[in-house]
Amino acid sequence: MPYSSPQAVDGRLTRSAIFLVMTIAEGDQREGTVRGLLGDLAGLVRAVGFRNPEGQLSCIAGIGSGAWDRLFGEPKPRDLHPFREIHGVHHAPATPGDLLFHIRAPGMDLCFELAAQIGSRLSGSASIVDEVHGFGYFDQRDLLGFVDGTENPTGRDAVQATVIDGEDAAFAGGSYVIVQKYLHDLDRWNALPVEQQELIIGRRKLSDIELSDEDKPSYAHNALTSITDENGEELQILRDNMPFGDIGRGEFGTYFIGYARAPQRIERMLENMFVGDPPGNHDRILDFSRAVTGTLFFVPSTDLLETLAAGGIVPAAPAAADTADKTRSDGSLGIGSLKSGGRT
Repeated sequence: MPYSSPQAVDGRLTRSAIFLVMTIAEGDQREGTVRGLLGDLAGLVRAVGFRNPEGQLSCIAGIGSGAWDRLFGEPKPRDLHPFREIHGVHHAPATPGDLLFHIRAPGMDLCFELAAQIGSRLSGSASIVDEVHGFGYFDQRDLLGFVDGTENPTGRDAVQATVIDGEDAAFAGGSYVIVQKYLHDLDRWNALPVEQQELIIGRRKLSDIELSDEDKPSYAHNALTSITDENGEELQILRDNMPFGDIGRGEFGTYFIGYARAPQRIERMLENMFVGDPPGNHDRILDFSRAVTGTLFFVPSTDLLETLAAGGIVPAAPAAADTADKTRSDGSLGIGSLKSGGRT
């Protein structure tokens, strides 16, 4: 199948990351500058990364719905749309974002240098509307004190969870990614007894062992964010969440980033968290953590990204049987009961 080399969405977790969300300025020349940067991105990563061959630098580029229309037009990835704001027990806002650059390396020096190069190349053509520097926190913990990402799929399962195949053949090798920035009220959270924190998360704080079904409440985070299809098969996503903070400003948070072969998987998880399943049975983490951003991007395969950036077009693809998530004709997501699992 053409254009099927995925970007490094299933790359291993790192100790450092920079997340850049950008908006593109008006004008054909500026859009051309953005296309040029996207086409050169792989070479830019190689050039910066070669200065520390053991640094394992990577960068994933995502493109928002409006930016895709401006940069590439039709055809368009079938599930690419603006982030859907959620009004429930708590609020998940939709915020601006045309481009996402998810930069990863074991050390911040490589991340910072690549981010600076991207910013320089796009100066005057795109503006950074959100920049977050993430860091590894002890043994893969978030600032709430719990291990994050325990149930991430690996190997073939990670590819199966994140990479489009025949369900949208023209965009095979691509993925979808949703990002949100959460700010924590650590004073209130840390005032809770550990036992209550564990019920909210659904895991033991020290050992990271999942609570039994008998002990886990229906509002536990890992109950509400674990979903299955109509056949009872678990629908997985790949998370690469990172803690971040600004002590002087009193900001402490988690940057959520979730990759999936269909955005409906993540959207259903977020609906369960913010609205509740059933409605009102919301994720109690949100009583202490507030979402302040929300954007959805498509991550083209490396081949397709370079082809489009050079002025090429998406090749026509033969119709194929749908093997992944899709919205049914009645407008529902076709996702069935909940099943225990991981953290968002």
